[in-house]
Amino acid sequence: MKIIIPMAGLGKRMRPHTLTVPKPLIPIAGKPIVQLLVEDIMKVCGQEVDEVAFVIGDFGIETEARLLDIAKNVGAKGSIYHQHEPLGTAHAILCAQEALAGKVVVAFADTLFKADFTMNEEDDGVIWVKKIDDPSAFGVVKTDDKNIITDFVEKPKSFVSDLAIIGIYYFRDGDNLRNELQFLIDNNIREKGEFQLTNALENMKSKGARFSTGKVEEWLDCGNKEATLHTNRRILEFKKNESLIHPSAKIKDSIIIPPCFIGENTEILQSVIGPYVSVGSHSTVHQSVMENSIVQNNCCIATANVSNSMIGNFVGYKGSRKELSLGDYSSES
Repeated sequence: MKIIIPMAGLGKRMRPHTLTVPKPLIPIAGKPIVQLLVEDIMKVCGQEVDEVAFVIGDFGIETEARLLDIAKNVGAKGSIYHQHEPLGTAHAILCAQEALAGKVVVAFADTLFKADFTMNEEDDGVIWVKKIDDPSAFGVVKTDDKNIITDFVEKPKSFVSDLAIIGIYYFRDGDNLRNELQFLIDNNIREKGEFQLTNALENMKSKGARFSTGKVEEWLDCGNKEATLHTNRRILEFKKNESLIHPSAKIKDSIIIPPCFIGENTEILQSVIGPYVSVGSHSTVHQSVMENSIVQNNCCIATANVSNSMIGNFVGYKGSRKELSLGDYSSES
C-alpha cells in the first residue's frame, strides 16, 4: 500500500511558525504532525506501507530530507513530488501520479484523528468522516442504511449532511483514481475555480464504485495556533501512559505536571512545567512556569510565566506572564 500526502500549502494561518518550516513539520507531543498522521494511518490500515509520497511546494532540500527520514522511520520508501500552483485537491494528488497504483491512502497533512476501527481494504474506497455541528465549510457525504456513500457535496450552502470529510481516503484501485483525476484536468472540470477530488469521487461512484465511511472518534485540526495547542493537549492525553520524558533530560528542583513531553538533552531547572506542555530537544527552561504550550528545539526560556503559547526553534525569551506566538530565531525579554 502507498500513502500520498499533499502538503504544498503555505500555512498562512500558522504564521510566524510556518515562515521557516511547512506546517506539517511542526511538532506535536514531540513528533511532526505529518509523522503522527502516517503512524495513525498505518495502525488503522493494518498492513505494510511500501511508499509514502509527499506532495510539497518549494520547501528546500532540508525539508525534503526530513520528510524522507519520516518515511524511512516507518519502514517505507519516501518520495517527493511538487505542486507549483494551488489548483485544488484533485490536482495536488495527481502531482504524485507515479504513486497512484494499487492500494492507496490519500491524507491531507493538516489534520490528525483518533479512530477505533479496522479498515475493510476490500471496499472500493473508504472515506474518513466525522459528524460535526456546522458542516458548511467542508465537503460532506450522504449515506444509505448500509453505510454506503450515495452523494458527495462540496461545502454545501444548505444542510444536506453532518458527516464531514476529514481529508483521509482509501482507494483499492489507485490507477482508477489517477484516470478520473486526469479526466478532470483534461476537460477543465472545476468547482469554485479548482479541480476538486469530490468531483472525481462522484464520477467513480456513478460508474459503480462503492465507497463506505470510516468514522473517527475525534478529528484534530492544526490550522491555527489555538487549534494546534488543543491538538497537542489531546495527543498528550492519548499518550499519557507512555514515557514522554527523554532519559537524557535533566530535571532539577522542578515539578512536572503530566502529561508533558520533554525532549532529548533538555534542561528544566527550578520550574513548574505542565500540564499539556511539549518542550523540544536541546532546550533550557529556568525559573519559569509553563502550561498548555509548545516549545520547539534549541530554546532558552528564563524567569517566564507562559501559557497558551507556541514558541519556535532557537528562541530566547525572558519575561513576565504572557501568551506568546514566537517564530524561529526570535528573541524577546
